[in-house]
Amino acid sequence: MNRLKLLPLGTRVVVRYRIDGGLTDALGLLSALDPMQCVVQTRSGDVVIALEDVQAAKPVPPAPERRPAAR
Repeated sequence: MNRLKLLPLGTRVVVRYRIDGGLTDALGLLSALDPMQCVVQTRSGDVVIALEDVQAAKPVPPAPERRPAAR
């Protein structure tokens, strides 16, 4: 995916990619990229995605600040 290759590591991204039975998204920081795969650091852990499975990818703005818990 050419668009991913243009982004610097550490960019917050959303990557849509193929899985068995459909598509899914990974939202997080682009932490690694090589000619075969990328790694997106999500809230639940690292997601390794083969570049051949990537359908779309784009940078996204920083996550909004979390509100304090109501008392």
